[in-house]
Amino acid sequence: MMLLKARGLLVRLMSIALICMGFAQVSSGGMVATTYLIEGEARAASLARVEVLLASEEVARQLATLGVDQELLAQRLQGLSDAEILALEGRLDEQIAGGGALGVIGAVFLVLLILELVGVTDVFKAI
Repeated sequence: MMLLKARGLLVRLMSIALICMGFAQVSSGGMVATTYLIEGEARAASLARVEVLLASEEVARQLATLGVDQELLAQRLQGLSDAEILALEGRLDEQIAGGGALGVIGAVFLVLLILELVGVTDVFKAI
């Protein structure tokens, strides 16, 4: 009798184990290229920069006078491809008033500093 109970318990346990094997999840792994990750991060950064530029007060006011809805604009930005976002970002950078002034000031300072260190000029006498 004891043998029959143990046998029944074993059969039930094996049946449950076989049924549960059908529910096992299968996953596959593979290498992820670095360029794939970098492109995703670059897209997110470019998209964030474009959104910040378009959300600025002056640009938002101009878009409102043209009748552009901010929600529709956000939806359309999400639908752009990577190349389109980069092109838009480049055009927006060109349109910013005084956007290159900081670079010019930095370059002039660097040239003056190098000329001072070489001894050609005496611009920074107090240093």
